[in-house]
Amino acid sequence: MSEENLHNIVFETIRQRRSIGKMTDQPPTRWQIERMLEAATHAPNHHKVEPWGFFVLAGKARNELGEIMATSLAARMTDTTGEKAQTILSKERAKPLRAPVLIIVAAERPRQDNVIAIENVEATAAAVQNMLLAGEEMGLACMWRTGDAAYDPRVKQWLGLASEDHIVAIVYVGHPAIPWQERRPGSIKQKTTWLNWEDRD
Repeated sequence: MSEENLHNIVFETIRQRRSIGKMTDQPPTRWQIERMLEAATHAPNHHKVEPWGFFVLAGKARNELGEIMATSLAARMTDTTGEKAQTILSKERAKPLRAPVLIIVAAERPRQDNVIAIENVEATAAAVQNMLLAGEEMGLACMWRTGDAAYDPRVKQWLGLASEDHIVAIVYVGHPAIPWQERRPGSIKQKTTWLNWEDRD
């Protein structure tokens, strides 16, 4: 395969990637999940600290996460006994069940003086994007989510994370239950400033 064709494949995978929130109950294979994780580890990271950590949730682990999320939400509510409140809590409890597999991706707090926290988060975000592209390449449905659960101290404690660690993504993974959707991003002309481009060699 020529270098040009390889570049075209990479570009087309990037261009075609979509967030798909509705998935079937069919789980991805362990090989597919491991391939996504392997792709993540090739992300750029400052000082080569590889700050990411992965937690793969399937089966009852999703229910456990849902219970923690509902407990945290209940603690923030003034009333949990009414019918409306119970509906809200049930919906929160069921969120992790929207996909057969969840991958929680965390960025560890800096452990060296020359490492800046935001750079660990940025590197981990790049790792997540690699995961999404690998999932797209395999025909999987993926959705990058955060929400209150990503900032919840109870969730961090359940995962064994420190309070200073950051949950960068809760990636929902499965097989698509809806057709691929067209998406047209804005023009790069509106987002790009060229500085001294005319002076290049």
